[in-house]
Amino acid sequence: MTALNQYQRLEAAGHWRETPGGKHREVIVSFGDATLILSDPKSDTPLAHWSLPAVLRLNPGKLPAQYAPGLDDAELLELDDALMISAIEKVHVAIESSKPGSGRLRRGLMAAAAVAMAGLAAFWVPPALVRHAADIAPPAQRAEIGRLVLAEIEKTTGGACSRPAGDLVRLKLAHRLIGPDAEIAVLPTTLRGARRLPGPITIIGEDLIEGQVTPEVAAGHILSAQAAASANDPLLAALRYAGPRATFHLLTKGSLPAAALAGYGETLLAEPVPRADDESLLGYFARAGVSSDPYARSLDPTGEATLGLIEADPYRTAEPKSVLGNRDWVALQEICDQ
Repeated sequence: MTALNQYQRLEAAGHWRETPGGKHREVIVSFGDATLILSDPKSDTPLAHWSLPAVLRLNPGKLPAQYAPGLDDAELLELDDALMISAIEKVHVAIESSKPGSGRLRRGLMAAAAVAMAGLAAFWVPPALVRHAADIAPPAQRAEIGRLVLAEIEKTTGGACSRPAGDLVRLKLAHRLIGPDAEIAVLPTTLRGARRLPGPITIIGEDLIEGQVTPEVAAGHILSAQAAASANDPLLAALRYAGPRATFHLLTKGSLPAAALAGYGETLLAEPVPRADDESLLGYFARAGVSSDPYARSLDPTGEATLGLIEADPYRTAEPKSVLGNRDWVALQEICDQ
């Protein structure tokens, strides 16, 4: 719709009330795909999505303009930005002018279109909604969902290991291999690899540190988890499990329903540990300054199945960077000790 395309980058401040007795809160109003998006100005978290064709002006000609998302909806939005008010009105005019004339043929075509759209929506809209939610999720929302997933996993594995000295090394290792906002959780179980959760959390099992002579094997699995996550977004997988209804709640309310991820931890751990292709994975090893050989041989001690990672090791003839010092490595190995 041309009228809508004109305003795709338009934003304005407004005041939103979720319930009749609720407090007004400041929001940023912007145009989405045939929607008005109401977001928190501090975190960019979407608070509500209103269908543009359904939006009603409650006080025509008066300011601030008052809008509702539907005839019987209790939510209220107040705007005094003249350009945003004009844009909403222009889109409504475009919608009305695009409607065809009356008549039996029109009604027949509309009925057929409705059936077709209903069928299309059943197969296309839910997956598209979930993917859209994963694409636009801000870091704070991803981190919150990651913590929910970790809590579900801990129901199966037991709580993440924690000791003061080991916790400092966990953070140090996460910053060394992933980035300044990253977290690594060590679980008291055997995971046979690392997994990246939504947000900054990567989980490893005690098996990657207990009995290992050096930290290179654990480091390799952690890097592998990052490479796999770049190819397949862990948030998208979590939202597919939660389902379209829960995802819509996330888009409109900013959080998932309490039980949306119930059982997801057990389901996730039952799946094979994801692994990226060798070329992508070797790039992660090269950038982190870590040899890929120890990781490759942890997957297959003979090296036959992982020959590509061994022969193309970016540090086969050069000295890799230190992952952790001996004292730090010992502290991390003791993190699950009681």
